Amino acid sequence: MLDTILETYIDTHTTPETDVLYQLNRQTHLKVLRPNMLSHQAQGVLLKLFSQMIKPKTILEVGTYTGYSAICLCAGLQKNGKLHTIDINEELYDMQMEYFEMAGVKNNIKTYIGDAMQIIPTINETFDLVFLDGDKVNYPEYYDILIDKIAIGGIILADNTLWKGQVYNSKFDDKYTKALRVFNQKVLEDKRVENTILPLRDGMSIIRRCK
Repeated sequence: MLDTILETYIDTHTTPETDVLYQLNRQTHLKVLRPNMLSHQAQGVLLKLFSQMIKPKTILEVGTYTGYSAICLCAGLQKNGKLHTIDINEELYDMQMEYFEMAGVKNNIKTYIGDAMQIIPTINETFDLVFLDGDKVNYPEYYDILIDKIAIGGIILADNTLWKGQVYNSKFDDKYTKALRVFNQKVLEDKRVENTILPLRDGMSIIRRCK
């Protein structure tokens, strides 16, 4: 989404990655398909800052991938807090565990492998912070099953909500673009929340449940 020169400037003026995150970033690009799915440096710092500001007891992440964003989100967890993270790809589990251990957050993370639409209703928790980065076509449905699990004052961070600019370009009408348009409109019309969309990378919505 951002101009390349602007993105480079932002990166060079953002807190650098830790050694563990740098290695995870590098190994993801070397070994895993579609490494563009990895949270970016600036995005990772944003997740970390939100977590540190909120100081959540419970976090939910939909879309673990190789674990970069989960490590960032753990930064603000309260003592004995827990991050629940879901991914459908069991092949990434060993890599996730390796880097969770290296980052010292393994004991704070509970992983789930499978369909998040089926798993979320089985988690008997109220969440202070949610990072939504799962399959885009299900974003509206994720919102419906998540909103009542968010604490009053809790935050949902939803990734990719500008979808390469396609959500505001009428010539695009694929199922992913349409689902994200529905999601963005659903959030806007929900009187229980207040929200905005940051034009960071592919767009990130910040949604606060206020009632």
